[in-house]
Amino acid sequence: MAVRVVRLGTPRAAGEKLRVGTVRRPPRGVPKSEFSKRDFYDTWLPTVAPTQATMDIAHAAQTPKDWENFFRHYRREMKQPDAEHAIALLAAMSHVMDFSIGCYCEVEEHCHRHALRKLLQAAGAEVVDR
Repeated sequence: MAVRVVRLGTPRAAGEKLRVGTVRRPPRGVPKSEFSKRDFYDTWLPTVAPTQATMDIAHAAQTPKDWENFFRHYRREMKQPDAEHAIALLAAMSHVMDFSIGCYCEVEEHCHRHALRKLLQAAGAEVVDR
């Protein structure tokens, strides 16, 4: 059993079932009834998404120092009790079921899911590559 970190909206891997969207907002222009059918997500967990203020840092990032600033802000947000509990829950779930988490960003290294992967691993999650 394990959690897979994916880009939302990409085709599901063979055997990939439950997909959790760790984003602040639903996909634009997509009816709610189509989220799962279009491989976005089956359920939504914005608790582990960056705040808009932190996303603004990411959108302005251009240098490695800027990206580290984004990740530093995101990790700080994930130390809040609700986020810590959600990460602990996801880590525990990874030992009893297969599921995926993800975000829309094209480049994982410039996405909160890059840091979320590491936070899940630190919390004891079983994480697999796509």
